[in-house]
Amino acid sequence: MRSQSSAASRLARRGARAVLDELEREAAAIRRAFPTCSAVAVDGRRWRRGLWRSPPAARMSAAGRKAVSERMKKYWADRRKGKAKK
Repeated sequence: MRSQSSAASRLARRGARAVLDELEREAAAIRRAFPTCSAVAVDGRRWRRGLWRSPPAARMSAAGRKAVSERMKKYWADRRKGKAKK
């Protein structure tokens, strides 16, 4: 009984892999036919008005991230102080 279920499981896995492979081939063909319709590139960039753009966080410098971090720490410290006064 066990060998039948494992054999069926292997066949199901093989069939699922075949279906996934076919879907991946179809998706690749669609992307080749319509390259501007793909919303996200492989490396995470996004298509915006005819240009591939990096996500905003990736464009921010280390100094910019540090400045944002310091502002947010101050913001939340002030919020905690305000809540403690009430």
